[in-house]
Amino acid sequence: MLKINSLEELLKRKDQIQNESLSTSNTIKINIGMATCGIAAGAKDTYDFLAEEIKRRGIQNVNLTKSGCMGSCFVEPTVEVTFPNQDPIIYGNATSDSANEIIEALLKNKAEGDPSNLKTKSHGVCRCESMPFLKKQTKIALKNCGVIDPENIDEYIAVNGYQALGLAVSNMTPKDVIDTMKKSGLRGRGGGGFPTGLKWEFASRSVSDTKYIICNADEGDPGAFMDRSILEGDPHSVLEAMALAGFAIGANYGYIYIRAEYPLAVERLQIAIQQATDSGLLGDHILGSDFHFHIDIRYGAGAFVCGEETALINSIEGNRGEPYNKPPFPAEKGLWEKPTSVNNVETLANIPQIVLKGGEWFSQTGTEKSKGTKVFALAGKVENVGLVEVPMGTSLREIIYDIGGGIKDGKQFKAVQTGGPSGGCIPVKNLDTPIDYDSLSSIGSMMGSGGMIVMDEDDCMVNVAKFYLEFSMDESCGKCTSCRVGNKRLYETLNKIVSGRGTMEDVQKLKDLGSIIKDTALCGLGQTSPNPVLSTINHFYDEYVAHVVDKKCPAGVCTSLIRYEINDKCVGCTACSRVCPVNCIEGSVKAMHNIIEEQCIKCGACYSTCKFSAIEKI
Repeated sequence: MLKINSLEELLKRKDQIQNESLSTSNTIKINIGMATCGIAAGAKDTYDFLAEEIKRRGIQNVNLTKSGCMGSCFVEPTVEVTFPNQDPIIYGNATSDSANEIIEALLKNKAEGDPSNLKTKSHGVCRCESMPFLKKQTKIALKNCGVIDPENIDEYIAVNGYQALGLAVSNMTPKDVIDTMKKSGLRGRGGGGFPTGLKWEFASRSVSDTKYIICNADEGDPGAFMDRSILEGDPHSVLEAMALAGFAIGANYGYIYIRAEYPLAVERLQIAIQQATDSGLLGDHILGSDFHFHIDIRYGAGAFVCGEETALINSIEGNRGEPYNKPPFPAEKGLWEKPTSVNNVETLANIPQIVLKGGEWFSQTGTEKSKGTKVFALAGKVENVGLVEVPMGTSLREIIYDIGGGIKDGKQFKAVQTGGPSGGCIPVKNLDTPIDYDSLSSIGSMMGSGGMIVMDEDDCMVNVAKFYLEFSMDESCGKCTSCRVGNKRLYETLNKIVSGRGTMEDVQKLKDLGSIIKDTALCGLGQTSPNPVLSTINHFYDEYVAHVVDKKCPAGVCTSLIRYEINDKCVGCTACSRVCPVNCIEGSVKAMHNIIEEQCIKCGACYSTCKFSAIEKI
């Protein structure tokens, strides 16, 4: 791989790559999404099948490539077919069993010469490039994900990759870069929302012989996969951004702190670091300048608390992952007591385009106090699960219904959880809330890193609060009493309520103790852990009353508060008694059956099995 020694050489390299692409303009391009979600759905088998069939059938002028996640996780594997001088056609559900339809359509199209006729059988793969899921998004951080091959640096260079870094080291001062970031209004996408430009400015003012840049890739929220997808689909953008941050604050070393559970992201980062170093875009004398920047990878063991920047720093240093008091902030005294800037993956993914296009360009998108776009991992009881990037200020309703396709199986929307275990549950009355830092905070939730889990009428909000609190309790480092003991007491009280032993005094105890924990916990994990409890009490108070006063779970989830009865629709088919694991259903064939309540463990097997609606959940 030839080393690039200047911005001029980088631009020549880009032109050369683009010219080579033009020379193959008559080639049909087939791109397969090969991120973790796609591979889990069978994308590798699809890739192998298509490669074999193209070779076996002797189909000419076809270029088969791979990319990261295209975002449409609900129809993985996804395949994008681009005919010469035509817009791409995206297919979903393209498993190896159904991918032959693409081959047949490909041959038919080559014969007829009309890409608009490229269609497939309705029972196989589906056309999805015109879906609202894709059409209603604005992509900045995800601009290259699902578009370029993440393991080929030339494809990144071809879409202006490393050009921002070249511009910075050749024509800008560190202050110019920081001013550009301040003008952009970019705020940290890791949850805190602190202005990125200010963070860099503070670090740049700290006097030290050594400074560090840390990429926080410790994505631990349940249901979150934004950072992983960016690293799998566009690792070079993160590397370039880290180098830009290093140039801005005067750092020559960077670390990517990533959880070991992300093997594909780690592999592609390792490839990208080696390619960038071999090309002279990382390492010493970047692009022939006096700027040096080296990047290494450090692995986390999956501790959620290590997403907090001071706990993360402790972990990199080889210490226990516990937070420490601030000030001093990492910008003054961070990794090995040196000035350090910690930014998460999504924050970094925005930076090359901001430096290249200007802070004003970025600030034109979003709201007055929340600029740009935000990436969300849309999951839960929604039709279109996937990766979503929308302008700040987009409403929750637009994401869930216009992009997400609404609630699965025609069920009623109940709540959406934003911000992961640190966020809150938002009810239907707040669906038109614009997504920005201040608006979400005003209704008891938060932006967080970008998890968005949708719940329907079958979810019990008291049980949901218990689930998230259990997660935070398990992930607490135990350093401060507020989090270590306080969350344990919250959990015990919630467990008492869902078990049918709660009182209204317990509900008030949840509110009082939750507020105390928020005010006294050491780090962000403890300070935000009561949010799911407090938000559900605020928005779904009637469900708490039902559990405590009526001793009933309206959603029929809390097993201690439900029972099953057999009504007169029973035909005596014996299906329920045959699946009962504790033999608590009595009755003969063709005679009405009965449940012995004292023996019933409330597993629901009978309820799920009955085809005659003869078993009621009460």
